[in-house]
Order: sequence, then structure tokens, then C-alpha cells
Amino acid sequence: MILSVHQPQYIPWLGYFDKIDKSDYFVFLDQVQYKPREYQNRNRIRTKNGWLWLTVPVKSKGLGRQRICDVRIDNDTNWQNKHLQSLKSCYSKAPFFKEYYSFFESVYSAKWEQLTELNIHIIKYLLKELNIETPFYHESEIGTCSKATDRIIEICKKLKADVYLSGIGGKSYLEEAKFAQAKIRLDYQDYHNQPYHQQYTDRVSPFLPNMSVIDLLFNEGARSTKILRGEFGCARRTFAGACSS
Repeated sequence: MILSVHQPQYIPWLGYFDKIDKSDYFVFLDQVQYKPREYQNRNRIRTKNGWLWLTVPVKSKGLGRQRICDVRIDNDTNWQNKHLQSLKSCYSKAPFFKEYYSFFESVYSAKWEQLTELNIHIIKYLLKELNIETPFYHESEIGTCSKATDRIIEICKKLKADVYLSGIGGKSYLEEAKFAQAKIRLDYQDYHNQPYHQQYTDRVSPFLPNMSVIDLLFNEGARSTKILRGEFGCARRTFAGACSS
């Protein structure tokens, strides 16, 4: 059984969903330390001038190091309206924008207190739209008492996984020998974002990889899952500029 884990991110990129799709189980790491200026409270969308950060403001002053499950959203500013208007401005003319807009309209009309609740709510919707049915768990439900590599091995053992699928960045911090000792195979994901039909792409403005997965959904709709899985090659595409680089 293949297991993967990750912190709940805000409207994650395609590689996040590729890892879930390649796994038999996925665990949201909601007990680990929150990392500011990464992707737990922000992500990027495509604009006609490049890309734009959509950032969820969080409360951090005087709180020191927080677990991601404890991070609260700062609702003193109307960030929801800003994000919704950004999506409308950037994607209203995308082929499949209307199919997904109502969900995001409902998300941004609600008041969210916990960052993890917002992130996981959106991720669950995106998994459904991508037809990814991998069962998922919350680390807080499983209960862990280890740290670093030992934490991952503990989760694998509790879910009876014999393969752990890590992001390629894990090579820099995972203690590989411990997986061998635990008789758990360690695999690394090496996902490359292949070009798809993307707005604003031409000779001057090339395809921008690693955007939030909503960039793919708004532009490709139901084809998104096959594109995510690499089942559509550039030779089979019909959109002008889809393979620009």
C-alpha cells in the first residue's frame, strides 16, 4: 500500500494532486509546524502579465511557532472579496470558468476561522472534480508522537503502508536508512507540469507551469484529470499555443 502525506495547502498546484492520485492513502499533516511564506496560506494564479499570489492573511503576531491546525485566519480585511474578484478578473473568459465559479463564490461568501478548515474544504472539492478517490486521513485523527522521519514511519505503520511516496524535496531531509530498517520502501515523486491550454499564452508570454490547479480546471474542465495524469500529449492538443514554451 502506498502512502503519501502533506500539509493542507491553499488551492494547491498540480503536483500536490498527482501525489494523492498515485497513493492508496493520503494524510493531511495538520499537526506539524506552520511555515509562513510557503504554500499553506497562498498560491499562484495566471494573469495576462504573469502570475499573482492569492494570500490568505493569518494571525501570527505574538503567537510564536504554531501548529498548522492552530493557525487562525485574519478576517480584519475582506480578503475573500479580493480573491473572488481576482479569479473573475483573470479567468472569467476561460472556457470552463462558469462550471466552477459557483463553488468559489460560496467559499468566499463564508467566514472561515481556521486555515486548515478552509484549505481542506477546497482540496476535497478539487479532488472530487479531478475524480481522485484516494481515501484521506487527518494526522490529528491518527495520533502521532514522533518527529521528522520517525513521524512519517509511524504514520506508515499505523496505516499498514509498505511504500512511502515523498515529494522530490524529501531527498534533502528524510533519513532513508530508517525506511529500510522499518521495511518500508521509499519512493520519490518527480512530477513535471506539462503544458496545457492556458490563457494569455503566446510568443511573448509563454506557458507558466506550477500554477494552482484551478488554472488547469478553468481552462480544461473535464479534461483536467487526463492532463494531470499525462494522458494527453501536446501532439493531440488542438488549442493554439498550448505547447508554447
